[in-house]
Amino acid sequence: MNTKSNNKDYKLVKLYDYVCKKFDEQLQFESMRFSNNNTPKLTDQEIVTIYLFVMEHQGIFKMNKIHQFASEYLLSWFPDLGSYQAFNRRINRLSNVMNTLVSMILTEFTPKECSTKFSVLDSMPIVTCSGKRSGKVAPEITDKGFCSTKSMYYYGMKLHALGFCNPTKLPHPEQIIFTAASVNDFALFKEAWSEKENRTFFGDKIYQSKSFFTDMYANFNSEMLTPVKAVKGMPDVLKKFDRAANDLYSRAVSKIRQPIEALFSWLIEKSDIQKASKVRSTKGLNLHVYGRLAAAFITLLFNS
Repeated sequence: MNTKSNNKDYKLVKLYDYVCKKFDEQLQFESMRFSNNNTPKLTDQEIVTIYLFVMEHQGIFKMNKIHQFASEYLLSWFPDLGSYQAFNRRINRLSNVMNTLVSMILTEFTPKECSTKFSVLDSMPIVTCSGKRSGKVAPEITDKGFCSTKSMYYYGMKLHALGFCNPTKLPHPEQIIFTAASVNDFALFKEAWSEKENRTFFGDKIYQSKSFFTDMYANFNSEMLTPVKAVKGMPDVLKKFDRAANDLYSRAVSKIRQPIEALFSWLIEKSDIQKASKVRSTKGLNLHVYGRLAAAFITLLFNS
């Protein structure tokens, strides 16, 4: 018995059934066709299944290699696969499908042990090119930004993640938002997440605004906890007086926040999402970020 082959077939069937189910529920409305060729032999469900399966199961991310693998090993499952050019054109039209599918997966497979009262948040860069060059790819959704963690300027996007704290595993993303690279994390928080009620957020030192968070606590019973940031101009005697308590508090907050950095490391290892230098269009970049997220988190389906 070929266990490896059986596992591959099991995952392929389970993924295809899941994708078809989600198309029936909602995804069909993200990929509606209004041309004479509105019923192609190779369906959108099959296209999505091939794309996600090869990335998740084989760790293959280049489009031509995905098509090559499908041609060599999946043709008995998908006899109408067709040419690489047609496959590439079709999958690039399905970025909205991937976006919605990610949201559905994250909602459906939220672990029961996750806390809905405690959240961690952070961001990471999606790099289309070095900051030393002039970024020309997808100017509608990208620009130049700075990553303090890596101490580098870059062109591209920024992935912002808000995750439910999980005491035994990585935080589970409640929501993931992509912005241009220059968008400030605090500005995104104000717009997208500051009105969540009865929540304790754990963030980094960028989330500093006493008046804003006082109002947030009064209006929504939610608070932001961050490592202590040094006050400019504070006398050394006061710094030393508070240092022990501040250091202890900062270490506690940082320890709670640390798993979201591990989540980003897992996501990069699982999908290679951070490197987008090969992308050449807005559609391609949208497919890159949402498609690779879907490929990473579809693992939750196989573990369920």
